[in-house]
This record gives sequence, structure tokens and C-alpha cells, in this order.
Amino acid sequence: MPELPEVEVVRQGLQGHAVGRTITDVTVLHPRPVRYHPVGPEAFREDVACRRIDDVRRRGKYLWAVLGEDALVAHLGMSGQFRFNLPGDEHVRNTRVVFHLDDDTELRFVDQRMFGGLDLRPGLAEIPVPHIALDPFDPQFDARAVAAKMRSKRTTVKRALLDQTLVSGIGNIYADEALWRSRVHYDTPTEKLGPRKAVELIRAAGDVMAEALEQGGTSFDDLYVHVNGESGYFARELSAYGQADRPCHRCGTPIVREHFMNRSSFFCPKCQPRPRRTA
Repeated sequence: MPELPEVEVVRQGLQGHAVGRTITDVTVLHPRPVRYHPVGPEAFREDVACRRIDDVRRRGKYLWAVLGEDALVAHLGMSGQFRFNLPGDEHVRNTRVVFHLDDDTELRFVDQRMFGGLDLRPGLAEIPVPHIALDPFDPQFDARAVAAKMRSKRTTVKRALLDQTLVSGIGNIYADEALWRSRVHYDTPTEKLGPRKAVELIRAAGDVMAEALEQGGTSFDDLYVHVNGESGYFARELSAYGQADRPCHRCGTPIVREHFMNRSSFFCPKCQPRPRRTA
């Protein structure tokens, strides 16, 4: 699933190509991406057509295009993409919605697994996703306050990092990388983290995502690409995620993979020792 760096790369691409353009028409090729529109695909088309894109913003993993006072919110889900094309270009497989723009180009929403979606939210151009916490790229993000809130929760650190109401934008990849950098095991109870270590962990998450953004994000396959179809290259820099059985970059101990919340956690058993459990 695209995480904060990948979604920010997409936002920047949309910002550069779509802002100032008018959506002249919309073609909904499959109804599922607009399933939250109250009346259906044709109403979505009527409500979005002839609207000007004033800005493209992001919070965590959510994008939205500012259409006057309204927000056209996009969540990429597992495999959502935006691609700019000319009208005559062949549709890539799994093209779901096409926005026709006034400069004779098309903005296409592509989604193989269709967990993503597009949702017009009237009157919510400023903050259409108030339930989502600030992310580490936000100027108002306070790592110390987030760390303190995390330590007050009765959970484990990786579950806390993935909690989008605590800190947004962090997914499985960058949680594992931040935990590796901080030398914290993913199953450590949050109340066992000291104040300094908790702040270090939150800041490590921001640092690793900033580095990933510089390289266009992390691409393992063609489910995540930029708006021009290019891939990101941060996968080459990963120290924990996806590195099972490879030597830890710090100590040489093989990285371990364990099941976690219907996904996987990757960690170094020497640098990130498993927490002791008290009776």
C-alpha cells in the first residue's frame, strides 16, 4: 500500500500538472471507485464536471483536489494510481475513471484491486479528513506531543505507529524501518518506552520517510508508480523491511520476518531484542 512518501510524490505530480486545469468531463469506467457518491456514477460525473482544480493537498495517505469550497478526496488503497495521458493513448489495464481536462489531456485513475476510491465532499476543502492525525511532514506536527500520547496508550509500538488517529502516513514499510533505526522491537509495549526513546522513534519515522521521498518512494512492483509511470527507488535503501535472512547492516545478524496483523514485521533479533514479558 502506498504510504506517506509515495502519496506525497503523487500529490506533487498532480500539483504540477492539474492545478489550474478545468475538468471538462468525467468518464466512469467502473462504479466501484465512486461507490461513496450518494446517487451513483452519473451523479458523480455531473457534480465534478466543469469544476476547476484550485489546489492538491494531502494529509497522511489521503489526497484531495480543491474544487472551490469542495474537496475531491482520493485514497489510493492497495494499488491506486493517477496517470496523465493524451486522449489517444491506450488505456492501461484497470483504468477505472478518466477526468478529461481543458488542456486536451486526461487524468486517469487506475486501480487493480479497487480498494481505493474517489469521494466528493462538499464544503470541506480545508480539512475533509478530520479524523486523520497530522503526519510528520506537516509544519504543525509535534513529535514530543505524539510520543507522549503514544506512551499513554495500552498497546505495542508498531500498532501505535500504524494508528492513523495518532500519527498518519506511516505504514508497514516505514514502521519497520523506523523501529530498526531506533533499535526497538515491534512488540514492545508503548508504556515501556522511555520519553526520549519514544521521541527518537517518532522522529526516525519522519526521517526515513523524508529520505524515501527524495528517491520517489518505494516501489516493489507496478502497483505504485508516479503520475508519469516511473517507479521510486528507495527499496534499495531498506534496512529491515523485506530483508528477511539478509545480514543486518549494523551487526550482521540475519533479519527475521514474523507474522503481524495479517502482514509481516521485519527486525534484527540482536539490535531489536524481544521485550521481556512480566507475569
